[in-house]
Amino acid sequence: MSGTSLDGLDIAYCHIWRTGDRWDFEIKKTKGIPYNNGLKEQLRKSIYLSASELLAFDVKYGIWLGERVKDFIQSAGIEVDFIASHGHTSHHRPELGFTHQLGSGQYLANTAGYKVICDFRNKDISLGGQGAPLVPIGDSHFFHAYDFCLNLGGISNISFEHKGRRIAYDIGLANMVLNHITAKIGLPYDDGGQLAQKGRLLPKLLNDLNKLEYYQQPFPKSTGFEWFMEQVVPILDHYDNDPKDLLHTCIHHICEQIVVQVNLNRSQKEASMLVTGGGAMNGYLIRVLQEQLGTTGKLVIPPAEIIAFKEAVVFALMGVLKMVNETNVLSSVTGASKDSSSGIIYEPQ
Repeated sequence: MSGTSLDGLDIAYCHIWRTGDRWDFEIKKTKGIPYNNGLKEQLRKSIYLSASELLAFDVKYGIWLGERVKDFIQSAGIEVDFIASHGHTSHHRPELGFTHQLGSGQYLANTAGYKVICDFRNKDISLGGQGAPLVPIGDSHFFHAYDFCLNLGGISNISFEHKGRRIAYDIGLANMVLNHITAKIGLPYDDGGQLAQKGRLLPKLLNDLNKLEYYQQPFPKSTGFEWFMEQVVPILDHYDNDPKDLLHTCIHHICEQIVVQVNLNRSQKEASMLVTGGGAMNGYLIRVLQEQLGTTGKLVIPPAEIIAFKEAVVFALMGVLKMVNETNVLSSVTGASKDSSSGIIYEPQ
């Protein structure tokens, strides 16, 4: 798994089994591989590549993924059934009928020497869906005990049950905007939110962010890097304030938008919310979110392994479901015309 926050590649070796009508899991081994600056910039700027350049990079990144996974398997001395790969999203335009995740499945399979299941989004888009979010299938099987599942990655997304159906969508900004600010002062991220905590609120910036049109759209909806660059960065560029103040204000904005969605969709006065993704390790963000939720919302921060590797585990589940031809993408989440068993299988050559 590689997410929009561009922190690196997450690899999880999982055991997944069925219990009744649900699936369960155990994480056996994990590894996080940070991107070096060169690869991080290539991935960040891949949206601007020409068609031929993008296809060439797709192959190059697929080989890179295969080498990393092969090293992981060999060094751990493990046996695997297959590799489920999300890849890295370079383009996500469901309104135009396409999405693209970098990391050629065939080259990954050839390099690693194992069967690969990937491209989990395009089938749903062909059925009129958003192709996102996909993690809610894992929430419904693995984390159904919580009223809400919140993921704080590059963007924030939420998942919950409503009248017997799983609903999920991208709320909006999260680590992507925070890391954009810290990158300008030479930092990959604001460790624990320490800089943001020292800042002060900029009411006009907060208002500008809260007025973003995306927040008024009904779900199902999803967003990504294009939206951030086209709609959010121009707002930030109007402000030359201290980065601490920008970080402080953006965290309050992120939390306000999350609380709006929780309050709109809670079915009971008190609600529990599982928080995962890199933002769960931002102590200041979590503190502000808990303060804004008040006593009626209980945040649950799981062990660090779940925080860091939840999405990788869910894509392993999606691979399993594809292999047994069961639903792994929910139309109630994406807005597609029907549920689907998505993904393309590549055998090593």
